[in-house]
Amino acid sequence: MAATMELYCWKGDWGLPSVNTECLTVLKYNADYDLSAKEGADTLAFVSLLEQKLLPALIYAQWVDSKNYVDVTRRWYAENIPFPLNFYLPNRMHARQLERLRLVTGDSGLEPGEEIEKELYRDALECMTLLSQRLGQHKFFFGDSPSSLDAYVFGHLAPLLKAKLPNSKLQQHLQSLDNLCQFCTSILQLYFPSEGSGEPAGPPFPILFLLFRAGAFPLVTCVQHSALLF
Repeated sequence: MAATMELYCWKGDWGLPSVNTECLTVLKYNADYDLSAKEGADTLAFVSLLEQKLLPALIYAQWVDSKNYVDVTRRWYAENIPFPLNFYLPNRMHARQLERLRLVTGDSGLEPGEEIEKELYRDALECMTLLSQRLGQHKFFFGDSPSSLDAYVFGHLAPLLKAKLPNSKLQQHLQSLDNLCQFCTSILQLYFPSEGSGEPAGPPFPILFLLFRAGAFPLVTCVQHSALLF
């Protein structure tokens, strides 16, 4: 039997099973057994596009934009991290996310400001528009069955769609792309119905989700938890 791993997952809010992009991606993971070689190549290309064009802007919007960070991000984590860690971990996470942004952009001297915000947001708007065009009228990116690309896109877009950000330039553009909004909503209704129904989803932690076992991949369980991983 394959080895078992546990992924500690940030709890949900805003109608989402988790507020964290990486946790959402794993929760919605689907193996790509049925994809053609071309579809597999397209998946790699779009994942790369997301990492290069959308992810930096999402990090900036959530963690670097001062109003979004103070009013939404820091407040949420401070309320959901156990005492006394909630007094200093949000600011530590903020510093790490700024370093992460510098890493993914390849700019070690990056500092917050209007110029870098415009550049990051321009790339992100173009990326979301391309995703919308690729999805078209389909239910998922490769037809009627979800793939890892659907999980990856959902993990990045759902928090942006659902979070109540005071500075919402990215959110406004996403909301103008009806098919991407419907894509996120459909996945929530299909796979996480309790999150949008107002019904309690159970205790904050621990909740185990058996996610996947795919060939050489290990057996993975996801533990919904409010602890921070370093």
